[in-house]
Amino acid sequence: MKADISVAHVLPLPDSQRLLIKNMVCPQCIRVVKEELAALGLHVHRVALGEADVSTPDGAAPDYAAIRTSLHEAGFELLEDPRAQLVDRIKTLLVALIHYPPPGPRLLNYSDYLVEHLGKDYHYLSHLFSASEGLTIEKFIIRQKVERAKELIGYGELSIAEVAQQLGYSSPAHLSRQFRQVTGLTPTEFQKLGPASHARRSLDSLI
Repeated sequence: MKADISVAHVLPLPDSQRLLIKNMVCPQCIRVVKEELAALGLHVHRVALGEADVSTPDGAAPDYAAIRTSLHEAGFELLEDPRAQLVDRIKTLLVALIHYPPPGPRLLNYSDYLVEHLGKDYHYLSHLFSASEGLTIEKFIIRQKVERAKELIGYGELSIAEVAQQLGYSSPAHLSRQFRQVTGLTPTEFQKLGPASHARRSLDSLI
């Protein structure tokens, strides 16, 4: 099964159950979750960031207690509260969009994107996210963009201006301001520290 890091909404297959899973932030997470679910004897139809579609061989309901335990031991969490599911979906959509962007022009209006994919009013999403996470969606986006900028700078293949353009900043100065707010350094200062200092914080520590 190919790792699915897309953010497009896909309906679950008939007779399958959709599981919403916290702490899935990369293709490696997708592979691990697939293996954990398959080890429980489940048919795994699809695994993407933050979700998996499964069914049982006899068509009965999955053993959610066993799934919960297995995922927990692997560092994930089965989300069952609807509000927690929605908050995690916000995070998953933003992480996928910033760190694994689809081909084409860079999306700039994150609020419209969330409304389109979640079918909820942005004011409601913003209030729910802030109440749950203790920071705004906007600040979460800045953190993720700075982490992505650190990664791109670490590759050493792009100029600061090219990194800013790739991440949708209006100018290198705009990137520099936000980068310094988060890290205490400008992108240029960070770049001069060398490869040993370019390791990103793991994405799951940021969500």
